[in-house]
Amino acid sequence: MSKSKASFIGIFGGTFDPIHYGHLRIAEEVVETIGLREMRFTPAGIPRLRYAPIASPQHRAAMIHTAIQNNPRFVLDERETRRPGISYSVESLRELRQEMGENITLCFVMGADAFMKLAEWHSWRELFRLCHIIIAARPGHALATNHDVLPQELREECTQRWVSSAGSLECASNGLIFVAPTTLLDISATAIRAGITTRSSVRYLLPDAVLDYIETNHLYSGEE
Repeated sequence: MSKSKASFIGIFGGTFDPIHYGHLRIAEEVVETIGLREMRFTPAGIPRLRYAPIASPQHRAAMIHTAIQNNPRFVLDERETRRPGISYSVESLRELRQEMGENITLCFVMGADAFMKLAEWHSWRELFRLCHIIIAARPGHALATNHDVLPQELREECTQRWVSSAGSLECASNGLIFVAPTTLLDISATAIRAGITTRSSVRYLLPDAVLDYIETNHLYSGEE
């Protein structure tokens, strides 16, 4: 059944250690491309498939709040940092589905590299019953046209799920995959942390207010 785009909510997960302009630009463009009502930034507590974050959950949430506070369509969702144990995206999506009801369509946003490893995620097939998946990728990315690059198990699961336009997401409440052409800025949290540790300039890689927060709280400098 077709739905109004006003009912579409984006979920953008990650460690955000720290949040930077690369994250913010992806979120802004996906909001506009899909027509999302809001984008919920959901920092992970303890991720299962990557190294534990350097900054505490409280600091990472505070940095996100600082970065997004002037954008009315950006929302901080701290559920994963408050949940004990390993962070599983499927648990957050279950909770959101229960909280928001069936009239809301959830759009889970991830990068192409993360999507390639989706079959390693906890209860990954259930994601398709809870949300659409939006892959943020450079324009012309191979995933938009060549699904043979995917691991076989994932490719077989996704065969009938791909759509070529954002408008097609209105045709179902969940289970579709759309590759959103996105400006991917060559900025990494790892490089930002390294720059702070070596006292190199990281200005213009992340919002000034986030950098001020990092400096005030001595994050990533070895002094915390």
